[in-house]
Amino acid sequence: MRNLNRRTQVVILTAFMTIILIAVFSFGLLIPDDAVVGSFLSAKQPPSLAHPFGTDALGRDLFLRTLKGMAVSMTVGTAASMISAVIAVFVGIAAATGSKCVDALINWFIDVVMGVPHTILVILISFALGRGLKGLLVGIAATHWCSLARLIRGEVLQLRSQQYVAVSRKLGKSGGWILVHHLLPHLVPQFVVGLILLFPHAILHEASVSFLGFGLPPEQPAIGIILSESMRYIQTGMWWSAVLPGLTLVLIVLLVDKLGDNLRMIMDPYSAQD
Repeated sequence: MRNLNRRTQVVILTAFMTIILIAVFSFGLLIPDDAVVGSFLSAKQPPSLAHPFGTDALGRDLFLRTLKGMAVSMTVGTAASMISAVIAVFVGIAAATGSKCVDALINWFIDVVMGVPHTILVILISFALGRGLKGLLVGIAATHWCSLARLIRGEVLQLRSQQYVAVSRKLGKSGGWILVHHLLPHLVPQFVVGLILLFPHAILHEASVSFLGFGLPPEQPAIGIILSESMRYIQTGMWWSAVLPGLTLVLIVLLVDKLGDNLRMIMDPYSAQD
């Protein structure tokens, strides 16, 4: 890859990371429930060739259960990130195109939401909605749009000052036409990159809230549930029940975060000159 420029290297690396994430997600979805059924004859076994992550106290294969749990966490993270990113676009556009009063009100509300720790706010929303998947999804989606909304607002304010937008206004184009033809196309890179970067935060909050018992139900094989269950047995020497699933979660989060950085570099026109 030495003969390739930096942009081409980033594209290849991004494609490779995307394939890994899709493979983990797809394989986790394809694992049948029968594959993670427990057997007391194989309970509390350390990592081996037969069980790469060992088994838990009920004899369930932790490797398969971790992959299945990652698929659940990635599903929740994807849905919550998409909802949150759409909210951010609408709020950012409303703040930038509305009156000064609307802009001030939206910025004040963003400050209020960002002033409360996300984990606490997600727990409160999830608890108010009866916990479970619905409460967790709404809680994560309702708390992760603020930073992206401010980025969208700043981008829209910059776009509105461009000369081609002023020319469109003088030609009699409506605000809706300018929004669709001038503003939204330029917001696509920010939306995509913001969506990708929201994803690891959503996964971590899903895992942390489920770990604390305010998220997904205990029978759901999510990473937070697996880590919560492992705390009961880690003092007995079952280090693998917490370390290996937790390490998998960290690696997936870092991989998605790096993927978002690479996409931002690919969409940046200046990186093409490297």
